[in-house]
Amino acid sequence: MNIQVEPAALGNWSTRAYHRRWLLDQANALFDFFQYRAVNPKGGFYDMDDAGKPLNMANPVRGIHSTARMVHCFSIGSLLGRPGANEIVDHGMNYLWNHHRDTKHGGYFWSLNNDGPVDSSKQGYGHAFVLLAASSAKTIGHPLADGMLADVTEILNTKFWEAKHGAIAEEFNRDWSLIDGGTYRGQNSNMHLTEALMAAFEATGDKAYLEKAESIADLVIRRSAGSVGWRVAEHFNADWALDKNYRGNEMFRPSGTTPGHWLEWARLILQLWSLGEKRHDWMPEAAKGLFSQSMSLGWDSEKNGFFYTLDWEDVPAKRNKLWWPACEGAGAAHYLNEHAPSDFHEESYRKIWSVIGQAFIDRTNGGWHEELTEDLVPAHTLFPGKGDIYHALQACLIPLFPATGSLTKVIAEAGGNI
Repeated sequence: MNIQVEPAALGNWSTRAYHRRWLLDQANALFDFFQYRAVNPKGGFYDMDDAGKPLNMANPVRGIHSTARMVHCFSIGSLLGRPGANEIVDHGMNYLWNHHRDTKHGGYFWSLNNDGPVDSSKQGYGHAFVLLAASSAKTIGHPLADGMLADVTEILNTKFWEAKHGAIAEEFNRDWSLIDGGTYRGQNSNMHLTEALMAAFEATGDKAYLEKAESIADLVIRRSAGSVGWRVAEHFNADWALDKNYRGNEMFRPSGTTPGHWLEWARLILQLWSLGEKRHDWMPEAAKGLFSQSMSLGWDSEKNGFFYTLDWEDVPAKRNKLWWPACEGAGAAHYLNEHAPSDFHEESYRKIWSVIGQAFIDRTNGGWHEELTEDLVPAHTLFPGKGDIYHALQACLIPLFPATGSLTKVIAEAGGNI
């Protein structure tokens, strides 16, 4: 039975002491799960199976995004006052600097094992997370942060940034030669770079970071998504013409459209609007449009949760439910509640957290299930276990702080107080 209650009569969940304690409890459970299981003594971090045991312990592959996300998340932990968080940051920063960094050609390798690079390509997605890690580590005074921030900024500016488009290219071989002719451009790497550029601006005060973030948002959201009914197109050619027929890696470059990215952009656009002193009038309407479309087209009204992908006729293509779109939906709904409050946004916030609590949180083994079937049953067609704290942790913490900037910024401004 669905109980219908007018949200306006009750106020927002995010203002209630119980809900806020519940969110903090979930954040602490995530910190506990990863802090005491994920550290690889040979460097970097393990991906883990459902039970929290390392996958491929003998010679595990460490992806750059996973290492950088741990640095970012435990920098947040340090700002909150979590014991042991600084040691996790130090472990990750040293692995990024001393192993992922290519001292011969510059840039950062995509993945490594104990023997060296597994995939030595230079990916825009990976470099975006190095920028985020360095920016976050700078907020807690890590000694490698400034050097890494300068290094990855130079690489992004000289190797990836394309001024004629106002966004980055996607990928290169180790020696910076082109992969497949250099014809692919993707929004996913640019979206995460937007997040990282905002964090870098907050950490340094350098407006060049903010200007690049605004440039990417204008291209990917105002011009591209705005032209297709606030659906975020994923794949483009070298001239940033939409490629609806692209088929790629289903984890990082799924075909069709991905409602989770519409949700992620809704939050990022409002954050960018706040940091940019609210001078871009198109941003709030874009955020509302992206969120509304994601709930209308991407939410499974029968079984709950967000479908992973839709085709270009808005029909669910990959019907499995992943944890990260739910996380991004919760964050986006909170941001919209703060900047454009409405019953619809509050109803959506409650609906999303209810399915997270029901289906994604693993109360047996800890952590969150990263993939469910259409029927909300744990599955492993894309993700082998539990390799990521980033989306879930941010979803838990974003509603506890002002919706005005990166978590590192707003937590620091609050003195770590919730």
